[in-house]
Amino acid sequence: MSDARNPLADFIEPAAPAARRSRQASVSWGSRVVTVGGDAPVRVQSMTNTDTVDVIETAVQVKELAVAGSEMVRITVNTPEAAQAVPHIREQLDRMGIDVPLIGDFHYNGHRLLSEFPACAEALSKYRINPGNVGRGDKHDKQFAQMVEVAARHGKPVRIGVNWGSLDQELLTQMMDENAKRDEPFEPQQIMYRAIIKSALESARRAEEIGLAREQIILSCKMSGVQDLVSVYQALAARCDYPLHLGLTEAGMGTKGTVASTAALSLLLQQGIGDTIRVSLTPQPGEARTQEVVVALEILQALGLRSFNPSVTACPGCGRTTSTTFQELAKQIDDYLRMQMPVWRARYPGVEKMKVAVMGCIVNGPGESKHADIGISLPGTGEAPAAPVFIDGEKALTLRGERIAQEFQTLVEDYIEKRFGAATTAH
Repeated sequence: MSDARNPLADFIEPAAPAARRSRQASVSWGSRVVTVGGDAPVRVQSMTNTDTVDVIETAVQVKELAVAGSEMVRITVNTPEAAQAVPHIREQLDRMGIDVPLIGDFHYNGHRLLSEFPACAEALSKYRINPGNVGRGDKHDKQFAQMVEVAARHGKPVRIGVNWGSLDQELLTQMMDENAKRDEPFEPQQIMYRAIIKSALESARRAEEIGLAREQIILSCKMSGVQDLVSVYQALAARCDYPLHLGLTEAGMGTKGTVASTAALSLLLQQGIGDTIRVSLTPQPGEARTQEVVVALEILQALGLRSFNPSVTACPGCGRTTSTTFQELAKQIDDYLRMQMPVWRARYPGVEKMKVAVMGCIVNGPGESKHADIGISLPGTGEAPAAPVFIDGEKALTLRGERIAQEFQTLVEDYIEKRFGAATTAH
């Protein structure tokens, strides 16, 4: 992004953020430790939308998110009843063998809930504190300190999460007043950006003074506009080495939310900014909450930062591919691979990096299939009713007839067992 596009260009130090290296924090439950920052991979997290008081429903959704690939799951803790439910949610998850760390999301009354319900404070693996929602006036510092003290006492990391929709209005007003006295005042947008960053950094400094270790602090400054998010995180990354959590807040639903989140997170991740991510999608009616996890995984895999599932390359179709066979087969194979991954991760180490191609005609079909680990080029309109299959870059056989889809899936299964099952046997 050029200086002309970033209203905080003068706020970014020349050497940052290209070679940014954050400190390493850890979020744990039992023997499960999720490292964040440093050399650790970019982590995926998500958040439930159940009523936390409903222990079973919340535990089930946490399990679904964890199985989908969320490495940490945040739950709302907003009432005494919710705080009382947290240890029971943790117990249910432990019974199901789900050791994903739980993050408690606190606003307004977190100081009281964490103090009055120590079992809740202990059952959570991490706290999220919004410095804009911890109290006004004299209460702000006191109530913030109460929450940090609980975190330090229980050895829990904290994400200090500033959100532009709930920014500390007293801080913003103060900075606006100071700006008005400048000979050349900044634009209001720039002051808001600076207030967000200042709130995060000063809150982190205060947390350290209270007794929270620097390695237990993660920061976020969430915005709902793509360019806003990029501008703020570029400046934030230039001014600290805390691990950073990325997320476009209130991204929206469907295509809008997916595209906006992908654009914002990709721009920052490509610059080395970001240690954990969340895609905050508004679920469409009937859509699973896990869709936000799927999108987050796809972003990291598309950028080459991590591998989660075997990738399926498929052509978009054209006038040569009037048959829907290749579309149906591509979806069938993709769904099958995703469905098997919870079992395959342990059974077939490395399978997540496998590449499969399902192509619809002779133009790019053979070439893409050769580049994949295993690929098939289905016949397009007017082409001979034959489907050559390529394995490890070489043509292995040709499928014909009505059972091409079933036979190709069997070939994929055999390939996985032969190539990746051998790794398990060797150990």
